[in-house]
Amino acid sequence: MELDKNMQFEIKSGFMPNLSMSDSLTILEVTQNSVVIQMNKSNGRGVFPSENLQYWIKKGLLVKMDDQHKKTS
Repeated sequence: MELDKNMQFEIKSGFMPNLSMSDSLTILEVTQNSVVIQMNKSNGRGVFPSENLQYWIKKGLLVKMDDQHKKTS
């Protein structure tokens, strides 16, 4: 999956970096090697290698939200 700025994902249980107990995250920035995210219940940002985010998506721990299911933060 191609990752783009402003994409939103629902966070499923088992997503270990979810220390803030958020239920969704938004991609803020995408570079060749990393992805900057913001969780909806956290003031901080997270930076992950893009392959880690792709792994969590494939495992079903992050589910892309369509326009009808996007949450406002």
